[in-house]
Amino acid sequence: MIKRFALFFGVNIAIMVTVTTILSLLGVGNYMNAYGIDYTSLIIFCLVWGMAGSFISLMLSKFMAKTMYGVQIITPTGQYGDLVRRVHTLASRAGIVVMPEVGIYNSPEVNAFATGPSKNNSLVAVSSGLLSKMSSDEVEGVLAHEIAHIANGDMVTMALVQGVVNAFVMFLARVVAFAISSAMSSSDDEKSEGIGGLANYVVVMVLQIVFGILGSIIVAFFSRYREYRADSGGAKLAGKEKMIAALSGLTRTYESLAQGGRSEVRAMQISSKSSLLALFSTHPSLENRINALKRAVQLV
Repeated sequence: MIKRFALFFGVNIAIMVTVTTILSLLGVGNYMNAYGIDYTSLIIFCLVWGMAGSFISLMLSKFMAKTMYGVQIITPTGQYGDLVRRVHTLASRAGIVVMPEVGIYNSPEVNAFATGPSKNNSLVAVSSGLLSKMSSDEVEGVLAHEIAHIANGDMVTMALVQGVVNAFVMFLARVVAFAISSAMSSSDDEKSEGIGGLANYVVVMVLQIVFGILGSIIVAFFSRYREYRADSGGAKLAGKEKMIAALSGLTRTYESLAQGGRSEVRAMQISSKSSLLALFSTHPSLENRINALKRAVQLV
């Protein structure tokens, strides 16, 4: 816990220092002037802050994943050599030049993920729970899905989308807060100067939370789209049967855990049946993903 907190704190300090330095070099320290908002300065301010956090996190993603999950990198000649060779075979089929690092982390969750700043600087990590609970074909389907994420450049795409959304959230929050302040200053009391100081800061923060929630719907939409795309890519790499088997295996595992009342099933839940909550889900339901692949099979 202390190690994770220190990592999180250190990354945020690095982001703050980097952004402050960039803004200083650009000469964009204050976007307000005697006439109101300097929109050019505000746009630059929001873009730098919005994009910097996303891309610094992307650049550090492999290091953070290894540290936070305790990922142990494995080699083709070690105990899990077959797993590494399968990942590399799939990566070669996907046209990836520099093979991804492959790692295992100790967790009962049936999970795997891909991360890294580029397709030629990536990591595929698999939980011990996935290896123990899924068949060989199911594991290959999962690996193909993760390799498709890498080949599609999904990590960079999501960082870009999140950065743009962050910038819009910051921009809109400050513009609306200024509009509220201007409306208050031009009310019945002509001496009123609107909101300022701490009150303005609070209004901006509240608006950022509201717009941030709305913006997360957009990010979640792109995330769900990339999952369908990675399923399709995984089917091309490993075969549609193995990709469907992988998703069916995940469904079976989740249902088994839910029936057994296992607490970790909540951590593994990746979608919601509620139409409202589904808007915020980063993954489509497993049922929808399987049906999408089956429809694709029928069309071929």
